[in-house]
Amino acid sequence: MAVFRKDTEVHSIRVAVRFLGAAALTALIATSLPHLAVGAPAGGSSANAKVLDLANLDPTCKACDDFYQFATGGWIKKNPIPAGHASWGGFAELADQNRAVLTSILEDAAKVTNAPAGSDTQKIGSFYRACMDEAGIEKAGTAPIDSMLADINGVSSIPTVVAEVGKLHVVGVNGGLNFGSSADTKDSSKQIAALSLGGTGLPDRDYYLKDTERFAAIRKAYHIYVATQLANLGEQQAAAETDADGIIALETAIAKATPPREEMRDPASTYHPMPVTQLATLAPHVPWASYFATFNAPAFTIVDVGIPPYVTAYDGLLVSTPLPTWKAYLRYKVADAYANALAKRFADASFAFRSTTLTGVKEQLPRSQRCTAAADASLRDVLGKTYVEKAFPPAAKTRALALVNNLQGVLHDDIESLDWMSAPTKTRAIEKLSAFTKKIGYPDKWVDFSALTVTDGPYANDLMAVRRFQSARNIVRIGRTTDRTLFGMTPATVNAYYSPSDNEIVFPAGILQPPFFNPAADDAINYGAIGAVIGHEMTHGFDDQGKQYDAKGNLSDWWTPADSAAFKKRAQCIVDEFSALEPFPGVHAKGENLQGEAIADLGGLTIAYKAFERTPQAKEHKMIDGYTPEQRFFLSYAQVWRGSQTEAMIRQLALTDPHPNPRLRVIGTLSNMPEFRAAFKCAAGTAMVRQESCQIW
Repeated sequence: MAVFRKDTEVHSIRVAVRFLGAAALTALIATSLPHLAVGAPAGGSSANAKVLDLANLDPTCKACDDFYQFATGGWIKKNPIPAGHASWGGFAELADQNRAVLTSILEDAAKVTNAPAGSDTQKIGSFYRACMDEAGIEKAGTAPIDSMLADINGVSSIPTVVAEVGKLHVVGVNGGLNFGSSADTKDSSKQIAALSLGGTGLPDRDYYLKDTERFAAIRKAYHIYVATQLANLGEQQAAAETDADGIIALETAIAKATPPREEMRDPASTYHPMPVTQLATLAPHVPWASYFATFNAPAFTIVDVGIPPYVTAYDGLLVSTPLPTWKAYLRYKVADAYANALAKRFADASFAFRSTTLTGVKEQLPRSQRCTAAADASLRDVLGKTYVEKAFPPAAKTRALALVNNLQGVLHDDIESLDWMSAPTKTRAIEKLSAFTKKIGYPDKWVDFSALTVTDGPYANDLMAVRRFQSARNIVRIGRTTDRTLFGMTPATVNAYYSPSDNEIVFPAGILQPPFFNPAADDAINYGAIGAVIGHEMTHGFDDQGKQYDAKGNLSDWWTPADSAAFKKRAQCIVDEFSALEPFPGVHAKGENLQGEAIADLGGLTIAYKAFERTPQAKEHKMIDGYTPEQRFFLSYAQVWRGSQTEAMIRQLALTDPHPNPRLRVIGTLSNMPEFRAAFKCAAGTAMVRQESCQIW
């Protein structure tokens, strides 16, 4: 189930960070779900990168009938989803290349057994050795988590349940009541204490509450999984089955208290600062002082309660749910959160449910790939420093920043020319655009990991140490000035994002390379790929959520009522369009949930095209390989999204991902653009021409 955390509320080009809980992140690493990419050169790979591979096309399909099939059908036919993956595409290919660089770094460090204690080489070498040591992991058994299990078994009252939930949260175990720091939504310059929700093990509340054959089958498989992990901890099978019944009943009650995703899209709906003393009225059975003490939090008097009714409902569950069920629930949560760091029986059970049942993956990735992904997620800046030295030269950063500045200027001109927005709102919009912080490649200031101790194992101990370290870094920010130098993604990540509270656009080094930005390619290719993604992140500053934040990153209504109404009317066009589209036959996503990403896709590609029109190539209008510059622009955009997903993954993402699936991002976006129709001479009435086009930016 998703965990709502405002400190991770960023709008990425691919995976929405705020919807990843511990279990979901584990599954994501296990299946290597691709993130998404932009690009600038990252080392010497551009010479081997194909500019536009016409073999990727499907000439049997007409461009105006189904442009996604036309532009990518050849590639899809030749590239089935590899074993170990729930999806595969251009971004996954680049992620594989980046992972190979990281693996090389880790393997080299792992060979150095005499590195100075606490050095970067020692940390990444020890972490990787511990993760790769399957025999050592097996020998350790449950020893790394035994103290947690003993503490859970010692729970004897509601106050001790809550204290245990807090202690477990510090080490990455989600018990349903989450605490941390977050930028104050209305004064983003400071960090405040924040309470959020979570605590369920399925991807979305609908998995618990919808009575369809598919969801019923998944719930049955989940029951088996929960019981299996309890049995792996040593419970008798009959007791494990009974405990699984109680755990799923508890999680179902938590799911009922969790609002639907569309209700949480409005930032104002999840912002409820209140005096700490008011919590006793909101949830009288929670011993708040002792709960906060488990985090060693700085003193604070105000706390932002994301969803107050959820906290009240959780309080009620503390009373109505028997203590033995709470204890079984917490034991299971520990096993689930550490499954991939424990003995094989735990990891196999997790893979069978979280990867095979939920996403359709039949085979584990090689352990080296899984350990590399875990090291990247855990050691972040420590590993990232070496990665950028190898893969991201200073010239790449300079060139990428120039492209970002270029697109920013085009968006400025676009805002000035809007006929539906009044002058006062335009002034504020341009003020916000001009205030964008642009982060390219890697942080200017690396995070200090010196307080983190990493040993040669057992692996679960290192994972626990990392989680404690990251939790402490988060908690200590309460009451401090917001550190706007932080990166929300690792340098090697194939993704990009916009953060509304920081009013920043961020492009990690991992995405700034071929094929998404290729110095050997013509302008049409680069603007159709990286240009669209840069434009996408910029447009997030003005989507249905981003538009509610001002230039300083504060929740503020800076729109005139008439302009706000005009925007909502145009956004509703997007909602209606994507509600009608099907990512899989018979499957509908909710257009309301997809609107932010769909607005950013359409706005981003529109801005990229306007920027491309200013290039010499566009003005010369010379054909290359039989295609005009305009056609190559749109082919580049479509081929960025080439890829396939398992049916199970498509169905899961239709509920949980605020992004349309790759095919719909091409079909839905291009069918709104008159520039596309003109480029491919699509007549009215063809599938790629919408009768009522949507347009905002």
